[in-house]
Parts: sequence; structure tokens; C-alpha cells
Amino acid sequence: MSNLSQTVEILRALVGFDSTSGKPTHEIIAYIQEYLSSHGIESSLSYDDKGERANIYATIGPHVAGGVLLNGHTDVVPVDGQNWSTDPFVLTQKDDRLYGRGSVDMKGFLACVLGSVPLFKDADLKRPIHIAFSYDEEIGGLGMPVLLSAMADYPAQPDVVIVGEPTGMKIVTGHKGGYEMRTEIIGHAVHSCDPTFGANAINAAMKVIAKIESMAQERAANPISGSHFVPAYPTFNIGTIEGGAARNATAGWCNFDWDYRPMPGEDGALVIAEIEDYARTEVLPALRAISPDTDVRIITETAVPPLDDSNAEMAAAFVSAVTGINSREVVSFGTDAGYFSDADFSTVAFGPGDISRAHKADEYIQLTELAQGLTFMTKIAEALSKG
Repeated sequence: MSNLSQTVEILRALVGFDSTSGKPTHEIIAYIQEYLSSHGIESSLSYDDKGERANIYATIGPHVAGGVLLNGHTDVVPVDGQNWSTDPFVLTQKDDRLYGRGSVDMKGFLACVLGSVPLFKDADLKRPIHIAFSYDEEIGGLGMPVLLSAMADYPAQPDVVIVGEPTGMKIVTGHKGGYEMRTEIIGHAVHSCDPTFGANAINAAMKVIAKIESMAQERAANPISGSHFVPAYPTFNIGTIEGGAARNATAGWCNFDWDYRPMPGEDGALVIAEIEDYARTEVLPALRAISPDTDVRIITETAVPPLDDSNAEMAAAFVSAVTGINSREVVSFGTDAGYFSDADFSTVAFGPGDISRAHKADEYIQLTELAQGLTFMTKIAEALSKG
């Protein structure tokens, strides 16, 4: 079986696991661990507090400082409400395309790494190749603090980290951060025949959302001159909203989830603090005038760090040396690369496939893109075999 055929079969297995963010990872991690073990590679796991989700880490080659760490995430976004033409958890080939949830974001890269393990094993590596697959990247990189804590105890630290997100095989040295936010509002429900006796949580949510939208519009009207980001300003998005019990009652509760994506170098905490202050001084007093039990809670669930290109050059230079690609790109989507960069690892994002296909129905990766990923793995092994 060719390297590409074997990689497709690995991708088929990976797609077959419903590893939606937040779910236990026992099955997919067991598969990866058993696969590595079958090639004589020992691996270690680092778990969340409940022991339900795990990162996996392995080293191939000499246990010395330096080398390259290949990172990807095992989780995928939900398929709920999406109109797929194929089973999202069964890899389906149509011509050059391989359809399935996570095929491009980013189980395709994981398959390229795992499919290259025999090559890595046979290479005369002078510096190691580290493999680190993390959990819950899609909901804020929740696995990364756990992974970095575990890595701190390993004597052999990598020089370069490559996060294999689908960048179209372009070297990404910078990306925006991400604040994963939740607002919970407790109102006071009464019969709607006289809503003045109630405190409508949905109305309060509308005011907070209007504040967020006004801040979004202000930033959109003032893009950062010379920025390579598209769009060239920080963005907000209201993702979900729910609340109330009946049309003839004032809403006793309302929750909405949203995100904020700051530019590198921006203090996102100050922006969140402005929204918190507005809720506390402009929204909450009207609710409390009706009932002391009302409340507005703005919760930062995760603050994903941006990737600052000031710490990327060693990794970018390595990728350039082995691929001949010399350009440097920035993207607006977040990755786990920011966590590695903040921990002082020189980090870039670089991987096969197009991010525009991610998070939607009929997600796919092309066979030619997997082949590109495998060629990149071969070049990494060749470079690290030269010392």
C-alpha cells in the first residue's frame, strides 16, 4: 500500500470518530496511541480535570533538545443543523475529494503525520520529530494549557513548532486572538398583560448586544492602516441566543454566546472590561429596580492568545528552507499556535487544505492536498537527518 493510500485509510479511521469538541476523546486517542505503539513509538497522555479528554505526545528520533514539533487538534465542530450530502462521520471519496467532518480541519494533517511515522522511524534523524495532538481547540484551545504544562517536564524541547491548520501550504506567522464569551442575564418574569412589573432579560440582552454591535461598527469604520489582516480590524460576533419561556410572559432569563477577535498586540481584556462596565452601569440598574435577584453576568470562557509574528521567524525560516516557500502570511482565524508562541516556542501555522471548507456541510480535503502534506513530512525528515 502506498504512503498516500495508507494515509487515506488513517484519515478514514479518524473521521469515523465523532470527536466533537467537549466530548470524551478515549476512542480517538486510543486509536492514535495503538497506531504509534504498533510502530514502536511510545506516547504519553495529559488529561483534563475529569480524565475524559486527553492530549497525546510522542517523540521519534533522539531524545535531545531541538527538532520540530508537529501539532494538530483531534476535535471537530458540530454537524448539528447542517445539510450534508454524505454521512459526516464516514469518509466518502468523490473523484479527488475526500468528504467528512474534520477532513480538512484538521484530521487530514493528523493523517499525514501518522502516515509518515514509518518514514520518520526509518530516517537517520539527528534531531527529533515530536508529535503533539491536542483536544478542544475549536472551543478555545482548552487542551493547550494542559499540554504545555506536561511538556514543561520533558527534557527534550523542540526548537520549532508547526501547527498544521489548513493554510493552503502558506506560511502563517500571525493571526488574531479570540475571546470565547458568554453572557447570562437573569430577569424577573411576570404576565405580559402589564410588563412594567417585570424585568425582561431579553430586552436587557438586546441592550448589551447593541453595545457590542456599536463597538464592532466603530472598529470596522477605522481599519488599521497597512495591516495585512482581512478584515483589518478586530471583530465581534453574536453566535447563539436563547431565553424566555412564553410569549405572554416577560423573559426571566436570556443567555447569548459571542466572540471577540483582537488584533495581535491589542489588549483584549480592556475591550471586555468596557462591555462589562456598560452592563453594570447602564443595564443592571434598571433590572435591579424591579427585583434584587436580577443579574447580568459576562463570562470569559477562554481567551485564546493571538499569534505574534515577532516570535515566528525561526519556524518560518525552517519551513522556507525545506519547501522553498518564502512568503509570510497572516490569517484572521485562531489556532493553537498562539499558545505555543506565548510559551516562547517559535511557531507557525502551515498545513494542507483550505480553511474556507471548514466548519460547514460537505467539508472535504483533496487527495492532492494530502500528497502535499506527505511531501512536506518527507522534507522535514530529510532536513532533520542532516543534523
